[in-house]
Amino acid sequence: MQSSHPPVLRDLVLVGGGHSHVGVLRMFAMKPEAGVRITVICTDIDTPYSGMLPGYIAGHYSFDEVHIDLGRLCAFAGARLYHDAAVGIDRQNQKVICKNRPPVAYDLLSINIGSTPQVQNVEGAQALAMPVKPIARFNQGWLNLMDKARHWPSHRGPMTIAVVGAGAGGVELVLSMQHRLRNELKAMGRSPEDLKFVLLTAGDSILPTHNPGVRQRFVQVLQERKVELHTHAEVVQVSQGCLHTRDGRTFDADETLWVTQAGGPTWLQSTGLALDDKGFILVSPQLQSLNDPRVFAAGDIASFAERPLEKAGVFAVRMGKPLAENLRRSLRGQKLVAYNPQRHWLALISTGNRFAVGSRGSWGFGGNWVWRWKDRIDREFMRRFTELPNMHASAPDTRLRTTVRAMCQLLRDMQAPGKAPATHLRLTAEESLQAISAIAMRCGGCGAKVGANVLSRALGQLQAVERPDVLIGLHSPDDAAVVRVPPGMAVVQTVDFFRAFIDDPYLFGKVAANHALGDIFAMGAEPQTATAVVTVPPGLESKVEDLLTQMMGGAIEVLNAAGCALVGGHTGEGAELALGFAINGLIDENMNGVMRKGGMQPGDVLLLTKPMGTGTLFAAHARHAAKGRWIAAALQSMVQSNQMGAKILHSHGATACTDLTGFGLLGHLVEMTRPSGVDAELNMSTLPLLDGAVDCVKAGIVSSLQPANVRLRRALRNADEFVNDPRYPLLFDPQTAGGLLASVPAAQAVACVQALKAAGYAHTAMIGRITAQGEAIEPVLLKT
Repeated sequence: MQSSHPPVLRDLVLVGGGHSHVGVLRMFAMKPEAGVRITVICTDIDTPYSGMLPGYIAGHYSFDEVHIDLGRLCAFAGARLYHDAAVGIDRQNQKVICKNRPPVAYDLLSINIGSTPQVQNVEGAQALAMPVKPIARFNQGWLNLMDKARHWPSHRGPMTIAVVGAGAGGVELVLSMQHRLRNELKAMGRSPEDLKFVLLTAGDSILPTHNPGVRQRFVQVLQERKVELHTHAEVVQVSQGCLHTRDGRTFDADETLWVTQAGGPTWLQSTGLALDDKGFILVSPQLQSLNDPRVFAAGDIASFAERPLEKAGVFAVRMGKPLAENLRRSLRGQKLVAYNPQRHWLALISTGNRFAVGSRGSWGFGGNWVWRWKDRIDREFMRRFTELPNMHASAPDTRLRTTVRAMCQLLRDMQAPGKAPATHLRLTAEESLQAISAIAMRCGGCGAKVGANVLSRALGQLQAVERPDVLIGLHSPDDAAVVRVPPGMAVVQTVDFFRAFIDDPYLFGKVAANHALGDIFAMGAEPQTATAVVTVPPGLESKVEDLLTQMMGGAIEVLNAAGCALVGGHTGEGAELALGFAINGLIDENMNGVMRKGGMQPGDVLLLTKPMGTGTLFAAHARHAAKGRWIAAALQSMVQSNQMGAKILHSHGATACTDLTGFGLLGHLVEMTRPSGVDAELNMSTLPLLDGAVDCVKAGIVSSLQPANVRLRRALRNADEFVNDPRYPLLFDPQTAGGLLASVPAAQAVACVQALKAAGYAHTAMIGRITAQGEAIEPVLLKT
């Protein structure tokens, strides 16, 4: 059978989700490059558009209106989003070093991470000043500042907010903050004079890159708005409540925002890439690193060797198109094109109060109409990333034929001698044979196994936890593992297996292992060993090896943390990535400490340790209808282990326990009440739900397993009263790596919930109580 997923030939890795990269993602989504896999490494799911940030601070826009949903955009582009921070580059082995996951291999690398304030160069600034960049990290600081301003005690006198740096960013920031915060105080019935704003610059004027007329206009606005402006005020020290300048002056500052002295992040220094004196990556007009043709850079992080550019969002946005074109050309082995930035550009600078000033060269003009013009431009830009077209309307077989034809052409391009001497992206003869083989008909049976060399290299990088009761394990060349069962112990066995539902193999590995361990924890057992069953799509050996390393690296982390030794498994080829585990656990042979589904007692309180909604959320994710932050929060819940939760439930006398998985809350509750011979009441209002779950079911998006689970609605004694409740469908929502559903004696319930929350199960809730069995067909009663 021919795979429906053509093999990956080359990996394009994008570090950062800045203005240039979001443009690249959209262009590659509209015109995919056959055989090219895109991976985005970024610390943020919601990436801000700098042009609308002053309007957001001023209160004219909501958070979602000024942020591009990187998770949704990546799903639309078919790109893998790795929610992590890059901390280095191993250029020799072509890998990006990440903070919290295995290194990520690349054939071509692009960096668009913006600039980083060099607050470490000023005494006290790192601890006491709030840097505006990276912009994505600024939001929480801004929300905290607003809260502080609202609760500032009047008897302390005015709260002084200082902004260091008087370029366009600093001027817009101070005016936007003033507009918003003064309005906040007015709405509270307080005097706006309780706030004082100060703007400091080391230079002799504000807006140094703009013409004198524009500068004078803003000086006048600052004076009218009573913002203190201090020039020739280079801040050299920040102390508690005070700024110190080089000339010996001091300025009160209860809050300090830093909008100056930006540079490249320190980790770039160790990469060996050519950098300028501020740590930015030196690039050619083709946006290519001067000393590594495999590395590109754009936006603020890029420094043009031939002509310095101002760190302005307009350049980052306009670099997106030539960057995408050159990435394509480099992958194809074609000649690159030059990016020619304009000498003069239009800057629209807002004053916070729906008034803006236009500046271009020697021109300057302002008015409310300029703000409305800017608003239209900004909203039109954002619509390109929020109103994503449907790219999946054509028949799958047509898309596959088109993709295969494009891949064959790419293979010919990559094999052509002399086409890409600068980038060295041509396929080797061996890789060409592997690619052709991957496209062609694949063998079944044992012929579908992954090659021994690939498997040994991938597994050789993994360090499974060692246990004394594992006599022959993962790295022994035997046909099976040999494991000792300690005296007085019995073996608990379970197995789970499912297809990948996310594009991040590392996170998928963590979720799959956590899901498989759930049954062991729910029984109150100690995990001992795991045997893996893996299916990977065929492709180049290097790509298969990287995929295995990422996925099993995530799984090993979870297994090791649980003290569970990976002792072996089977890896084969298939159309889709899939992973499962057979888990062995240990428990007292006299069944002491075992938690079973049966055992509920009337009067027990029903607890759930994690929020629900993974089924509907990932169904929406597959349709590009879920917000990226919803998916990120769901994954964070899914990778949380139930191990400690099970121990806490057992220590508080849990009478019954199970992990919430595919049958949903109602299905698993029925599994518990039936053998217990009891009924249960659920409190709909206390059900812990993941962000976005209700939104997705309201939109009519549910998991493919939902209809089978809904058949259990006959178990509900008064379901008709709740069928219109937006939370009702989530009773049937299948969960992956869900929480523990348990009954505990009423006297222990409050203490148990407190202990669970203290252990990190923040969403733990009492969701109902157990009652004596009544006359209903099935034993569940809902109430609000």
